[in-house]
Amino acid sequence: MKGKIIGAMVGAWIMNIPGFFLGLMAGHFYDSFQKMTRGHFVHLSSHERAEIQRAYFETSFKLLGYLAKVDGHVSEAEVSHTEQLMNRMGLSAAQRTQAINLFKEGAASGFSISETLDRFNQICGRQPRLKQTLISYLITLAMADGNIDNSEIQALRQIAEGLSIPSFVFEQLVSMIQAQASFHQQGSYSGAVGQSQAGALDTAYQALGVESSATDAEIKKAFRKLISENHPDKLIGQGMPEEMIKLATERSQEISSAYDLIQKSRANKNL
Repeated sequence: MKGKIIGAMVGAWIMNIPGFFLGLMAGHFYDSFQKMTRGHFVHLSSHERAEIQRAYFETSFKLLGYLAKVDGHVSEAEVSHTEQLMNRMGLSAAQRTQAINLFKEGAASGFSISETLDRFNQICGRQPRLKQTLISYLITLAMADGNIDNSEIQALRQIAEGLSIPSFVFEQLVSMIQAQASFHQQGSYSGAVGQSQAGALDTAYQALGVESSATDAEIKKAFRKLISENHPDKLIGQGMPEEMIKLATERSQEISSAYDLIQKSRANKNL
């Protein structure tokens, strides 16, 4: 609505009545773009939702296989992480078999990553939040063995580029997900593992993608944005398979743990 009002006013000032309508139209397109990037989309039909869910599931496991093999071999840690992923998703026997076959297809020589991404974009291209969660899952897999090597980083950058994710967004996601993972240990979200209090606090800020100098309002805004991006209802509404919603819920717990640590630290300083 803001874009329509501003566009109409500017148009009327420059071109009187014709300008008013031209400005109104320009403002409408601006508002539509803003609405789309905030994740508010038109209602999906049952057919569209099923198609998106199928494409998301297939693309996820194909790219997991591709990423696992990109350094020349599939490590035991990567296989174990993928198995844990399937267990956490609660896949049925048929879904598990399908996921394994897709993983093997992605890890096979001759796999076309460009064709896979093109198909995904064709079906899911209007859902930017799904693109971001997809690359987030892949980053998590790449960290399965404790670090991300150069070949994995290059492959992830290629995938991010194919998903039209800006490079600075990708780099921030890598940093944030690495930090968020530090708050996850055996289902406990009590803080960064194996770090000093100061180190854990630095990790918490990285997990939210903010600087330690950020204001309380800025930190709360970053926290709410991340929680919103991983909200189950919104992800389901955009077509994410329900089996994968659990993963988004786990990430929300890690984000909340980081936010709680920052809040407690700041509260103690004010005592």
